Amino acid sequence: MTNIRQISVFVENKPGRLSAMTKILKESGINIRALSIADTKDFGILRLIVDKPDAACEKLREQSCTVTITEVVAISIPDEMGALDDVMSIINEAQVNIEYMYAFLSKSENRASIILRVDDTEKAHEAFAKSGIIQLTEKDICDM
Repeated sequence: MTNIRQISVFVENKPGRLSAMTKILKESGINIRALSIADTKDFGILRLIVDKPDAACEKLREQSCTVTITEVVAISIPDEMGALDDVMSIINEAQVNIEYMYAFLSKSENRASIILRVDDTEKAHEAFAKSGIIQLTEKDICDM
């Protein structure tokens, strides 16, 4: 199973900065499929899954943005009570640490997609495969 390339952009916590990022991507024909923002008083980290990660990095860097690519794991689970706890149990049993995660729903399939940054992607992939958890690729996310 392949990892998903997530783009992280350091953004000043000022009015208009997030809008500037989304405008760059829009004008470059890059589609945002999932995102998360973590902030402090002075700056934030915008984490994105996009359909063209290499082009997104290039366009953002051209505008003097600080951008990194991080490999994350993506899974799909039923949108039902207790499904997330089942995933947490699988990860805990595999002794994999979750650094952060975020999720989004697909109403058409009644499923939740979860992006996880873990300390050992290989162990996470193995644990999910053993447990029958659906693992997503970049293409899967872009096709949603």
